Amino acid sequence: MSVLSAPYAFAASPCGGLSMALNGTAVTLRASGALWIEAARMLVVADLHLEKGSAYAARGQMLPPYDTRDTLRRLQAEVAAAAPRAVVLLGDTFHDRRSEDRLAPGDAAALRALAGATRLVWVVGNHDADGPQDLPGETRDEIEVETLTLRHEPAPGLQAGEVAGHLHPCARVAAAGASVRRRCFVTDGARLVVPAFGAYAGGLSVRDAAFADLFARDPLCAALGAGRVRAVGWGSIRKE
Repeated sequence: MSVLSAPYAFAASPCGGLSMALNGTAVTLRASGALWIEAARMLVVADLHLEKGSAYAARGQMLPPYDTRDTLRRLQAEVAAAAPRAVVLLGDTFHDRRSEDRLAPGDAAALRALAGATRLVWVVGNHDADGPQDLPGETRDEIEVETLTLRHEPAPGLQAGEVAGHLHPCARVAAAGASVRRRCFVTDGARLVVPAFGAYAGGLSVRDAAFADLFARDPLCAALGAGRVRAVGWGSIRKE
């Protein structure tokens, strides 16, 4: 595999993602927005925000009600491709505390099937602080894996080895004379913020002040494209 960007030492992965050593642990940033931790055969996805569409509909803002089905379909595809021993849902899996009650029977069955096929860990977030009520799996505040600590919301200050979601990072980059906005991973090699996986999750620019104090040096973004992740230097990311 050829190195793409020193000193971050990203390398192309056969899955279309980028592989790297994160705080000394081998990981792959997959094109779906999932994180793969090789030594633990663990698949990590953040911020699914299941049933966000139905939450908006209840407030009179009608969105197509298929976000949960689409998000779970993409998660099932990742599980089929990676064959993980464990799947970690890194918080805000549900959009609110009543989302689980609004799940369609088929979507609830898909989550139960996932828990039956692999170890399923629900890390709690600010939208789902109580964790699942009637669905199987482990509920945790955070989880330690190799040299990494997986939690929903980034802790204050520099946190080597932290993997977090919550911020829904996006980057606007120049492309063919215009600019495009893409969900992305953002990392300085010691810490990683993963993109939101949910269909309706939205995103926050990595140039926002919320990211300003998270990294010891200018981070590098790994922008999600069609079946491929592209490394983007900090200087190429536009302010919004």
